Amino acid sequence: MFKIYTKTGDKGGTSLIGGVRVPKSHIRIESYGTVDELNSYIGMVSDMAQHQQISTWLREIQDRLFTIGSVLATAPDKEVKMKLPDLHDADVTWLEQRIDEMNEVLPEMRSFILPGGNLASSTCHVARCVCRRAERICVAMQEHQEVIPQLVIQYLNRLSDLLFVLARYISHINNAPEIEWRARI
Repeated sequence: MFKIYTKTGDKGGTSLIGGVRVPKSHIRIESYGTVDELNSYIGMVSDMAQHQQISTWLREIQDRLFTIGSVLATAPDKEVKMKLPDLHDADVTWLEQRIDEMNEVLPEMRSFILPGGNLASSTCHVARCVCRRAERICVAMQEHQEVIPQLVIQYLNRLSDLLFVLARYISHINNAPEIEWRARI
């Protein structure tokens, strides 16, 4: 029987793919943990939206996030014996195409939009914020000379754009109000 617990992390360490042990506070662990958190929120958006096309798109994104998680969880200087999935430029292009597709039916944005108006839309905004945090952590990895493919950062950047547009799109198809921010003067 497979046990979920190994007890190998009881002292605050964990292993990367490739066998390198690092503390659980390591920036690499923080990066793929945040991507995992993002993936969970995207699952919530899919469940809340209850829209077949959106769910199909989000499943595709969740698959790419598992790919990104495996990249981030791999020790960069170790030979890995297993075949890992990889990210492609076409994955970023796919996000851009979905953004353009949704923007075709959305009203022009004339002000900043506050999260709210629809639970699925609001949750999509939370996912967007988590995505931006994942992107910032990956940029910090680069600044700390951690090896990370530039395509991962590009994908996360474009995904946060998609999540913003998707939040608006969910509101639109549900006839929920967009809450425009009006600066207090």
